[in-house]
Amino acid sequence: MGSNGNSTESWARRIRECRACGSTDWQNVVSLGEVPLANGFLEQGHSYDDEPRFPLEVVSCRGCRLLSLTHVVDPAVLFREYLYVTSPSETMKRHMRRVADLCEERFGIPAGSLVVEMGSNTGEQLAAFQEDRMRVLGVDPARDLAAVATEHGVRTLPEFFSATSAGHIREEHGPARLILGRHVFAHIDDIADVAAGVRQLLRSDGVFAIEVPYALDMLERNEFDTIYHEHLSYFMVDTLAAFFARHGLRVLDVEHLGVHGGSILVFVGHQDGPWPTRPVVDQMREKEQRAGLHDDSTYSGFACSVEETREALTRLVGELRAEGRRIAGYGAPAKGNTLLTTCGLGHGQLEFCTDTTELKQGKVLPGTHVPVRSPSYGKEHRPDYYLLLAWNYSEEIFRKERDYLEAGGRFIVPIPRPRVVTASSAN
Repeated sequence: MGSNGNSTESWARRIRECRACGSTDWQNVVSLGEVPLANGFLEQGHSYDDEPRFPLEVVSCRGCRLLSLTHVVDPAVLFREYLYVTSPSETMKRHMRRVADLCEERFGIPAGSLVVEMGSNTGEQLAAFQEDRMRVLGVDPARDLAAVATEHGVRTLPEFFSATSAGHIREEHGPARLILGRHVFAHIDDIADVAAGVRQLLRSDGVFAIEVPYALDMLERNEFDTIYHEHLSYFMVDTLAAFFARHGLRVLDVEHLGVHGGSILVFVGHQDGPWPTRPVVDQMREKEQRAGLHDDSTYSGFACSVEETREALTRLVGELRAEGRRIAGYGAPAKGNTLLTTCGLGHGQLEFCTDTTELKQGKVLPGTHVPVRSPSYGKEHRPDYYLLLAWNYSEEIFRKERDYLEAGGRFIVPIPRPRVVTASSAN
């Protein structure tokens, strides 16, 4: 199961059937080898021989075209102690405000309504609803993050969202007008249990809103670094519409968003609820059909693009190092660890990696063991090139690092194809 031998076998299992439709007819898409957990940051040490690794492989269900990892790691291992915290960037702050506005305005959610968020992290998204005088409740299995959120005034239950926890919430707080799941639904194996919880907790006129990375964007933009063990599923609208219909729910509306390399905010209600299904739902399903998302050849083409990018990035970094150039990583997101590990780029190629998350600073990246430093350390030890691992914030980062670029510094943007950005090309 992993490089740790039998000790990791109880931590992961291979899927047998599609979690969305139950089919067992799979197309193999891409295999990225055995890699460590993308958020499994380590304390600095003399040896990392016992670091667990798990297969990172993607398959496509020919029944509903869900893209899925072949192996599910125990969620308690992944999420009970969690180092990902919601980004403090201006981009993400604006995005969270927009999500709140979309939910409230499109579905007429009045002040005083109960808003429940699954995977609520440190509570920043719910705080936006609090500003609008909503009653809010977070549900997040990461005990450390739940405690931080509660301390900051956003009550958060340190639990996984499920049919059981949803029942308890309804008993104590009443039915929810809005249940929100931002970049968490794709992390869940038993999505049928989540659907059951939503049906139980949601008011008859309530809305369940999930934000997930969009499979069409991932395939078209070659965003293979977004593949890691937390992301069990990669959804398109057609897959979600069919799944929710099987569980007494109906996709009402979809909003295509630019964050995280391309995401969709999908609004779901009770099958017999009062909200109409907007035309955009069928329009996006038709777009997916035209884009070939139901064809084997699309996924074969993606696999070829992944391999080409891996080879090109490894070659570029190797050439720069051979010229004596100093290279560091910019940002330490989970997807960056997929990129580095699967491209074989480690401490021999990157001197360090900067990140604003204090919980990560002083640790080393999983797999590659590159040390994580503060942004101030990066300013004091400026490299010739930054490999932009947090490429989804590229525009904001280029503005923020204008002085670095003007002084001759350069960024390597790895996705969809490696390219070098200078002060003149960053405009």
